[in-house]
Amino acid sequence: MAKHQFIRFQLGINADQFLRVYKGSAKNISVRADDGRLIKFPAQNIKQFLTHDGIYGHFEMELTSEHKFVAIKKLNNLSARA
Repeated sequence: MAKHQFIRFQLGINADQFLRVYKGSAKNISVRADDGRLIKFPAQNIKQFLTHDGIYGHFEMELTSEHKFVAIKKLNNLSARA
């Protein structure tokens, strides 16, 4: 059985930027992972962490060995002003 992979990254998106997802002009988020990889994933995967300030924090995404999304969790918060 192949192992799942875990990718950690920091994200700071203000509420106005994330609003583009709702308007349909943005569907994906691109971010540099802690290990240097550039990752791109559907904005829907992170929507659960949206607050009035936006989405800020350090996250860990779990993928199958075939690179299919499994889950995402928030590791800690970053300030919206950081």
